[in-house]
This record gives sequence, structure tokens and C-alpha cells, in this order.
Amino acid sequence: MTPTAIIFDFDGVIADSEVRANLSLSESLTAIGMPATYEECLRDYYGHNWQETQRRIEARFGRPLPADFRERHRTRARAKYMQGFDPVAGVAEFLDTLGPMPRAIASSSRAEYIDWALGLFGLGHHFEGQVYSADGWARGKPHPDIYLAAAKGLGVEPALCLAVEDSPTGAQAALAAGMTVVGFCGASHITDRAAHGAMLRAVGVHHVAERFDALAALSGLQRAA
Repeated sequence: MTPTAIIFDFDGVIADSEVRANLSLSESLTAIGMPATYEECLRDYYGHNWQETQRRIEARFGRPLPADFRERHRTRARAKYMQGFDPVAGVAEFLDTLGPMPRAIASSSRAEYIDWALGLFGLGHHFEGQVYSADGWARGKPHPDIYLAAAKGLGVEPALCLAVEDSPTGAQAALAAGMTVVGFCGASHITDRAAHGAMLRAVGVHHVAERFDALAALSGLQRAA
């Protein structure tokens, strides 16, 4: 299948953000007496929207987060991002090859953060009006809702969309939406690309790509461009 449109996850696909995001979450939780390591945060909360992440944290520790926790954590995370925050290697060049192909972002993160990061990276013009955030939704990934919303916004049937995801949670969402899914292993939080690719294959992705320069050939986008 040659795709008609392409839908990207954001963190770990466009923004190389998962290391900083999970380090800052670990620090924020530990600071309020809910100790969690970077590895635990990446394992337990990776790919979920904030609502699901909060439910998981509170279930783990058996008590609610402070009312101001998210805002204080957001301040901590933004400071960590400003120490050095980059797009995933090769994404800018890849986006430039897509020509007029419709594209969108379907992310668990806040829309304001996505817009800020796209502006920082100089990539906002690729996604004008096509950024979809599951933040605040009762059903985030692995449910298909955010991917179905992105396909609807693009005016393309889900079966004609290619989704690019780095997390098993996100891959399950795109698969549930009926899309062709590429499991992407190119961001810095993925230290064992072979193992991560195997994990993504286990949830059913159609292809695995370790770099953006491999994605076009795997997905048929070179023929579509």
C-alpha cells in the first residue's frame, strides 16, 4: 500500500525528548516523596497522555498527586529542555522530501508544548492546522481516538494513512485505527534498537525503521513522492 497521508507521533519521533521528559518526571516525583527512577518512568508512563500517566502514578503510590504537581513538573521539564533540546536526527530532511503529501501529528502531549517545540525546531510550517493532542482526553493511546481524529482532520481514510510511532502504546493506537504502522527506533532514549524493534514487531507494526533515511524505502513514500 502506498500511503495517501502520513501521521507522526511527536515525542521520540519528531522531538528527541523522551530522555529529558522521563528524567524530569523522575525528579519531580522523587521531590514529592514518590521516588521513581528514569528507567521506571520510561517503562511505566512512556507513550501515555497525562491523564493516564497520573492514574498510573496514583495507583502505584496509593495516594493522589498534589494539585499543583503538573504545573511544577512542567516548569522543571521546560528548564531541562532548554538545556539542550533537538529534533530527532534526520526528521527535517525527511519532512522536506514529502512534498504536498498531507501530514499530521497525533500526540499524547499538550498542544502548546508541541507548537512551542515545532517553532524551536523550525518545523511548524510542515504541520499548520494539523496538530492533534490527546492531552485531556479520557481515552488516549493505546486507544485509536487520536489517530482517527488526525485522519479525519486530513480528510483521508485511516486505511490509507501511514503512522510513525516509537512506543508500543502509540503503535497499538495506530494499529487499532486501521493504519499501516512503522515502528521508529531513531531517538536517543532507544539504546538497544534491535530489542526495541523486536518489541514493536511484537505488538504488530508492519515495518521497523532505525533512521529516517530508511523510512521512505520501507514505507513506499519514495514512490509516492
